[in-house]
Amino acid sequence: MAKAKRRRVRDTWKEKDWYTIKTPIAFGDKEIGDTPSRDPDFLIGRRVDVTMRELTGDFSKQYIKLRFEVENTAGNIANTKFIGHQVTSDYVRSMIRRGTSRIDVPVVVDTKDGYKYKLHVLAITTRRAKSSQQKFMRETIHDLVKNVNSDKTFEDVIESAVDGRLASQIYHKAKKIYPLKRVDIIKSKVL
Repeated sequence: MAKAKRRRVRDTWKEKDWYTIKTPIAFGDKEIGDTPSRDPDFLIGRRVDVTMRELTGDFSKQYIKLRFEVENTAGNIANTKFIGHQVTSDYVRSMIRRGTSRIDVPVVVDTKDGYKYKLHVLAITTRRAKSSQQKFMRETIHDLVKNVNSDKTFEDVIESAVDGRLASQIYHKAKKIYPLKRVDIIKSKVL
């Protein structure tokens, strides 16, 4: 019987270097993690999810997940760009109750500096609204978001959407149409 040759297995783990992942300057250029990679080019396009609590230390914002994508590397530092955010599904479910209406409004915003940005606004009424009232509310929120963000830069739109200032503006304008319980921007995405 012939002996089978043993192949030598190459340990690729030892060839890898560790890279520190950092947020964009708009989010404070903070360190959000470490990742191994054999080649820095393999890092480009890698996505990282971070909660707002991990970034700011504010426990009241734990339900907001921020998404970053590695854009380039410099030495052992991987720089990221912001690609969107999302509110956790359990938080959204906790806001909706029987006898209320859920009004979803997707809006595509063009910023002053040429970025396209999709925002998903969620408005919850105190009582069930008629379909005509919901339609009017949708149109009003859509127009308001377009008008407010058309003259802002990309960083300003991100900041106001994530920290809740835009949702607060929408709430105060839209509650005149129908009593609202809550308004949130539950999702955003850079197009």
